[in-house]
Amino acid sequence: MTTIAGSATTANNNTTSGSSSTNQMVASNFTTFLQLLTTQLKNQNPLDPLDTNQFTQQLVQFAQVEQQMKSNDQLASILALEKNAQQTTAMAYVGHTVVVDGSTTTLGTDGATWSFNAPKTATATVTIKDDATGQTAYSGTFGVNAGDQKFTWDGKGSDGKQWPPGNYTMSVTAVDASQKPVNISTEIQAVVTAANMADDPPTLTIAGKDYTPDKIKRIVIPNTTKTDTGSGNGNGNGTGT
Repeated sequence: MTTIAGSATTANNNTTSGSSSTNQMVASNFTTFLQLLTTQLKNQNPLDPLDTNQFTQQLVQFAQVEQQMKSNDQLASILALEKNAQQTTAMAYVGHTVVVDGSTTTLGTDGATWSFNAPKTATATVTIKDDATGQTAYSGTFGVNAGDQKFTWDGKGSDGKQWPPGNYTMSVTAVDASQKPVNISTEIQAVVTAANMADDPPTLTIAGKDYTPDKIKRIVIPNTTKTDTGSGNGNGNGTGT
C-alpha cells in the first residue's frame, strides 16, 4: 500500500471552492442590500424623510453583512489550517510502529506482536487465526500476571508449521484461580503502511485496517530487549513478556 499525498491538495481546493461559493453568495446579498439602501435614500419623500432610528438599524444591518463576510473568510482559513495539520500529523506516522486497540496484526519477518492487559493473575488461552483462511494457526495456554503483557508470535503453528506473512487475529480467554472468567483487552503493534488523505479526518492503515490518528496509544521501537516469562507449547511458538 502507498501513502496518498496528492489528495491533500484536492481537499484544500474543495475547501477553497466551498468558501469561495459562500463568499460570492454573501457578496451578492451585500451588494443587493447596498443598492436597496441607496435607492431608498435617493427616493425618499423630503417632507417625510426616513426615520433616524430606522436608518440606524439599516446601517447596523449593513455592518453585520460586512462582518459576516470577514468571519466566513477567517473560518475558512482556520478550517484549512486544521485540515493541513491533520494531514501532516497523519503522514508523519507512516513507517512507524504503533500500538492501537485491536486484535488483528501483520505477521512479518520479526513475527507478530500483540499486547494485552489482565486485571489480575490468570490462566490465559491464546488462539491465533489466519485472516485469509480462517484456520487456527496457533493455540497455547499461559499463566499471566496482572497488568500489561506483550505476546510475540514467530509464525510457527502448534504443529511446528511456518505460516506465511499476512494478517492474523488473536483472541484471549482467561480464568482466575477460581475458574471464573477474566476479561482481557487486546492491543496490536504494527507498522503504519499508509496515510489516506482522502478521508476526513485522514486515516492510517495499520495491519490492513484503517484508524484515525487519535486511536494511536503509543509509538514503539520494535525489537527492543525483553525478558521472557513464558513460551508457547514448548516449541517456542509464542513468547509473553
